[in-house]
Amino acid sequence: MPERDELTWTRENPACWDRDKARIIGSAPPGTFGMDRLSKYAEGALIPGEWWRVEVKGEIVAYGWMDTTWGDAEVLLAVAPSRRNQGIGTFVLRQLEAEAHERGFNYLYNVVSPLHPNADGVTSWLEKRKFEISEDGSLRRSLVPRRRR
Repeated sequence: MPERDELTWTRENPACWDRDKARIIGSAPPGTFGMDRLSKYAEGALIPGEWWRVEVKGEIVAYGWMDTTWGDAEVLLAVAPSRRNQGIGTFVLRQLEAEAHERGFNYLYNVVSPLHPNADGVTSWLEKRKFEISEDGSLRRSLVPRRRR
């Protein structure tokens, strides 16, 4: 398990489809990401949204993605299969939260595709991190502190 200080968070600007994204995102089973269309991009093609990569000692092990809708941040995180269950996903989620908070967004949200091969597991993982299922089926987490009465 990597130590917190071994993980680096780097914004990709511009974000392009590359071999590492193909390895981590493009090779996932169909339905894993609502963005399966990404794997159709040619290497080097610009891709939408904001992207960050996570490295451990120079090895790319995960990606975070964010796009905005009406003051909320839709997020995606993808961890290399060989690096799962090591706290890297939690690291990515915390970094995405910080990025969204810095921009003044109200919520983080994620849409788990019903075709995801582990939809229940991903939903449970997000719920353990204070995401709640909303009326539209997305999982949301407020970035605005609730006032105490």
